[in-house]
Amino acid sequence: MKLNAGIITPKLAETKAFYTKILGFGVTFENEFYLLLHTPNQEAEISFLLPNHPSQQAVFQSPFQNQGVYLTIEVDDVDSLYKELKQKKVEIKGDIRDEPWGDRHFVIQDPNGIGIDFVTYSPIDK
Repeated sequence: MKLNAGIITPKLAETKAFYTKILGFGVTFENEFYLLLHTPNQEAEISFLLPNHPSQQAVFQSPFQNQGVYLTIEVDDVDSLYKELKQKKVEIKGDIRDEPWGDRHFVIQDPNGIGIDFVTYSPIDK
């Protein structure tokens, strides 16, 4: 089984620019109403769909309401990515920090209001 999460949004162009230019994602497929992106290592995909498109079922018509969704993206070196995104002037919504359970992470937001938590996991010392 393979999961492909999808977000219904009118902001396809802004979303494509953000994920490809800022985060280095690639375009797997796109047309005038659908955008399928993949992570730089091509291990995961996420899709974006225009709302109210006549080719789609009713359940896929209503746009995302800019709250209640987040993505977690695991990276090998969260500190390097943090510095890179700050240099690109990406607004940091949650500053980099260590958690007691072993995560080191920070948070940004995409053009749709989706929080993106970049994390490097490390073992907890016992």
